[in-house]
Amino acid sequence: MSDAEKKYGKLYLIPVGLGDSVPDKVFPPLNKNIIENIDDFIVENEKSARRFIKQILPEKSQQSLRLKGLNKFTDPAEIPTFLDAAKEGKNMGLLSEAGCPGVADPGAEIVKLAHRYNIQVVPLIGPSSILLAMMASGMNGQSFSFHGYLPIDKKERKHEIKQLERISAEKNQAQIFIETPYRNTKFLEDLVQNLHPTTRICVACDLTLDSEFIKTATASEWKDINTDLHKRPAIFIIQKDI
Repeated sequence: MSDAEKKYGKLYLIPVGLGDSVPDKVFPPLNKNIIENIDDFIVENEKSARRFIKQILPEKSQQSLRLKGLNKFTDPAEIPTFLDAAKEGKNMGLLSEAGCPGVADPGAEIVKLAHRYNIQVVPLIGPSSILLAMMASGMNGQSFSFHGYLPIDKKERKHEIKQLERISAEKNQAQIFIETPYRNTKFLEDLVQNLHPTTRICVACDLTLDSEFIKTATASEWKDINTDLHKRPAIFIIQKDI
């Protein structure tokens, strides 16, 4: 029997909240129905995955869950077996640690395998901090680039900031970054110090939470803005206007 003829289960890409927000505020009812009928999950962190599933569906038996961890400690040789349940005809779920699986997330490796095995991939609706920040930034939503983390070394970081600012101006393109939450304040200081005074900076943190903060201002204007970003999950976006 060919792969096309086999009755495989589906791989559902299940978004996770960006913090302790009320599930009904950020997830459609369909997500709950999907989770209710899945016992096999691929997750970044088992403890937080169980907490999320319990939050969405308190009545679901935790004992019935079969979780496989996908993170920096995972043996690469084991990853091809992670979709065995789907090959047996069972639906599976892929959970990120926060936000959408496969976006700034190791889950992309599993999605790539699913396509190789002809397993149907079904993305579900949920919050993406990158897109929410982009939507609220007032910057170019027609052309933007996500870079993840910039170098920690001060000299390398300065060079990267300057280079991406040039690309932003040349392409009229927004540039998006993240930083380890306890380094947020220092990262914003680096942006303010190394960008042209008129380059716009958007800071979006605690997205979808009651403490949500989103502000776009020029590098010069940020020198006079006081806000506590310490240990708050944040997205940073810059754009130098032509």
